[in-house]
Amino acid sequence: MASHRKSRTPGTRVAGIRTPALATAALTSVALLSQTANASPGEDRPSLEEVEKKVGDLYRQAESATEKYNAAKEKTTKQRKRVDTLLDDVAKRTQKLNDARSELGSYAAAQYRTGAGMPDTATFLLAETPQDIFDQRQVLDRMTGRQKAAVDDYVTQQTETMKKRQEATESLRTLTETQGDLKTAKATVQKKLADARELLSKLTAEEKARLAAIEKRKQEEAARKAAELARQQAEQEQAREEAAQQGGGASEGSGSSGSAETPPADSSYGTKAEKALAFARAQIGKPYVWGATGPGSYDCSGLTQAAWKAAGVSLPRTTYDQVNAGTTVPVSQAQPGDLVFFYDDVTHVGIYIGNGMMIHAPKPGTYVREESIYYDGDSAIHSIVRPA
Repeated sequence: MASHRKSRTPGTRVAGIRTPALATAALTSVALLSQTANASPGEDRPSLEEVEKKVGDLYRQAESATEKYNAAKEKTTKQRKRVDTLLDDVAKRTQKLNDARSELGSYAAAQYRTGAGMPDTATFLLAETPQDIFDQRQVLDRMTGRQKAAVDDYVTQQTETMKKRQEATESLRTLTETQGDLKTAKATVQKKLADARELLSKLTAEEKARLAAIEKRKQEEAARKAAELARQQAEQEQAREEAAQQGGGASEGSGSSGSAETPPADSSYGTKAEKALAFARAQIGKPYVWGATGPGSYDCSGLTQAAWKAAGVSLPRTTYDQVNAGTTVPVSQAQPGDLVFFYDDVTHVGIYIGNGMMIHAPKPGTYVREESIYYDGDSAIHSIVRPA
């Protein structure tokens, strides 16, 4: 992964999304209370750092399940459309097969009325598969041109109908499997959120206050790191301008942090990014709802997908796919509009707005908002991706 990432220290992350003090404290109790419910009076309670780590694990699992739900939902929707298309095709081909069967039946009836012995055409109506028909070559030799044409049409329609019926059956089986994955992911997310609600109901005032203090310190540290990144980026921009004024002797991407590796985003990207960011800013204050893609609510990848769609760029639905939908750049060279991904399993994403800040949809119980990209520490950042 990116070289800027550091090893994690237990207790520095909250599942990809930094939460307000009350929500963070609430989530904290699920693991804490379950661990201490049957503890003996003298047994030590976990430290707040240990509790916070368990809270982080809980929300990470919920986010992971949400992205799996998003992937399963997208796959289910596509598969359902495919099944509907195949079933419609089967219905049309079945009608054509019935029409071809009727024409053969008319020949069989005519042969029977003229007393021609075994009705040649009826032989094909009794055949159960196209192979049965082809095995009746001696009968085909006795048929007229019109009869043979009718048989050819019947064979074609029967073959294609059987093929489409088989495809529809296989697609229905796949649809059932994807619906099962969707149901499993949904149940997992709901379980994590139920644990959070239970935790909130048992939270003490003292725990709220102590965790709120920890949260405040982390927010202050995140703001400091964001300001430092903003300073570095300003220095890089100044170095590029000076190089340009001196006749371009140095690479346009040169700067204090080795920015020659990745040139700055071009004007075309900047125009698209402005549209994406304008959309994202307009969503600030709307609630996070897992699996949502707008317009009234969003989850993290639903927001970034919708923002870039407003700029005319189509992104995949999930964080797992969005992270591969562009060019990876160093954190020091992040430009407004870039996507910021978090954690080794890539379960969270926000859209960079400059100065070390981003807009993202954090987690259930919160709203779309601006926040430092270091809200969970610099080690939480997985990568920066420029999508267009």
